Amino acid sequence: MRVTALEDLRRLRRVRDRMDREYAEPLDMTELARDALMSPGHFQRSFRKAFGETPYSYLMTRRIERAKALLRRGDLTVTEVCLAVGCTSLGSFSSRFTELVGETPSAYRARDHEESAAIPSCVARRLTRPRRRPY
Repeated sequence: MRVTALEDLRRLRRVRDRMDREYAEPLDMTELARDALMSPGHFQRSFRKAFGETPYSYLMTRRIERAKALLRRGDLTVTEVCLAVGCTSLGSFSSRFTELVGETPSAYRARDHEESAAIPSCVARRLTRPRRRPY
């Protein structure tokens, strides 16, 4: 691997880490590309090549992953969870949640999650991570 490719990957990882930390903040893809020292188009292509999904898709997957944890707690409404994870449109949040999880946020929240309560959180995160469903 060329040195510049390693540097690109290092910058992409830093941006991905930022997305993990700041998932609830309004993150602009152009700004993230600038942080990676890349043009927006090159950033999109490089991120997808490195991590298997676009930056926006990665961010939404993180947000839905966090939303699932909040919904399992059961003390917040779907709207409160939507806003807590950085989504501004309840409709878009619900659509993406349903696409990735296979059920609506309300149905997921209403379901019994007792069986997963005994599982360590690090394992639960892996088991409950949203996955793209083929059509």
